[in-house]
Amino acid sequence: MEFSMDQTPEVEPQKKRALLREALSFIQGFTGRIVVIKYGGAAMVQEEFKKTFAEDVVLLQSLGLKPVIVHGGGPEVNRVAVTHGITPKFIDGLRVTDLESLKLGEMVLSGAVNKEIVGSLLAAGGHAVGLSGKDGRLVEAKKLEHETHDLGYVGEITRVNPDLIYTLIERGYIPVISPIGIGLDHQTYNINADTAASHIAAALSAQKVIFLTDVRGVLMDKKLISQLSTQEVEELIKKGVINGGMVPKVEGMIYALRHGVTSAHIISGMDHHALIAELFTQKGTGTMIVG
Repeated sequence: MEFSMDQTPEVEPQKKRALLREALSFIQGFTGRIVVIKYGGAAMVQEEFKKTFAEDVVLLQSLGLKPVIVHGGGPEVNRVAVTHGITPKFIDGLRVTDLESLKLGEMVLSGAVNKEIVGSLLAAGGHAVGLSGKDGRLVEAKKLEHETHDLGYVGEITRVNPDLIYTLIERGYIPVISPIGIGLDHQTYNINADTAASHIAAALSAQKVIFLTDVRGVLMDKKLISQLSTQEVEELIKKGVINGGMVPKVEGMIYALRHGVTSAHIISGMDHHALIAELFTQKGTGTMIVG
C-alpha cells in the first residue's frame, strides 16, 4: 500500500485539535482546585524524571490548579543510615525508627530531600516553599502501636492543621511537605509518606490525590486496571491481588476518598509527563480510584 506524506497534514492537526479540546475540558473543571501529589520512588532519583516532574507541577499551577507536594525519600534515608552504620529495618512496610534513626531521617527528609525538590521547582520557574509536618503543627501524631512489634518513633496521624498550606497556596506558592509529625508532647515522629499525603489531601478537601510510584498502577494478570471503586479495591486486597507495598497506598487512598477527596490516582513516575496525561485526558495513564 502506498502512503503519501500529503495525507499526514490532514490527520495530525485533527488529532492535535481533539487532544487540545479534551485537555481544555478538564482544565476548566480543575481551575482553582487543590491537587495533592505524593512524590516518591525512582522518579525522585533519576535526574531526567526529576526535571520532568518539576516542569509538570509548575505547568499545573500555571493552568490554574493548586498543587501540594508530599514527598518520601526512603532510598536516600537508607543510604545515609548505612553510611552511619545503621542497618535499615522494616516491619509491614514501616521503618523501625529508634532515636538515632529518627534524627537522621528528619535531617535527610526535611533537609536534603525537601530542599532539592524546592530547588527543582524554582529552576522550572515555580515558587515553592519547603515544610516539615512539624511546621505550624501541620501534622500532629502519636506513637503508632503495632500488634506485635515496637516500631519506635513511628507516628500515627491524629490531626492535620491545613491553615499554613492554605496561606501558601493562596499567595501562589507550591508547598513541599516532608512526612514528619509532632506529638502533643512535642515528640517528633516518622510518618509514612503515603499516609501523610492521604490525610493532608483529606484535610484540604482536595479534588485529587495522586501517587507517583514505580509501577503503572494496580495490575491484574499483568494488565493495568484503569478504574476501580473503593469496594473493588477492598476485594482485591482480600484476594491478594493488591499486596505488598501497594496496600498502604490504596488504603491511604480509600481514607482520602471517604473524607472528601473526589478521586485518587496511582501512576508511574517513570513515564514522562504521566502527571499531565492522567489529569487532562479521558484515558489517563494509571489507575483511578473513586468512591
